[in-house]
Amino acid sequence: MLTIIVPEKEFYNEETNEFYSTKETILRMEHSLVSISKWESKWKIPFLGKEEKTREQIRDYIKCMTTTQNVPEEVFYALSSENFDEIGNYIEDGHSATWFNDQNNKPTREIITSELIYYWMVAYQIPWEAQKWHLNRLLTLVKICSIKNDSKNKKMSKGSIMRQNNALNKARRAKTGSKG
Repeated sequence: MLTIIVPEKEFYNEETNEFYSTKETILRMEHSLVSISKWESKWKIPFLGKEEKTREQIRDYIKCMTTTQNVPEEVFYALSSENFDEIGNYIEDGHSATWFNDQNNKPTREIITSELIYYWMVAYQIPWEAQKWHLNRLLTLVKICSIKNDSKNKKMSKGSIMRQNNALNKARRAKTGSKG
């Protein structure tokens, strides 16, 4: 969880020709699958896509990340550049001690959406509470599950298959007393 302090700020409303201000506000945030799901349901585009996000989309994602209740809309316009940097660093952090040797990783063209990540959770039997984890931590677990599943399903070499079959045949012949 990230906790940031949004500083007090004064604004000028050109439509009403009035000044107004926001109070210093403490925001608690989670970069999670739940946050991404909320954002994607509004914007109808993949959050993890390669497209650059607009300032409005970024600000809206910060709203989706916010777990603090009843935050006035103006507070999200009062975010400082330091707040944006802190949020960006939090999103980019791996939140895990696990690292991968990505030399053999092939880039994927698959479009990753929240529904696909939920599918992975179901396929790998990842508990539902993981949807509230930091997203990078959840994706690390999904990648580990994928690697471990792939290593279980690796095909045997022809030599290994032949040795295994010879051993099975030898055991069957010994059991039945057959010579061939």
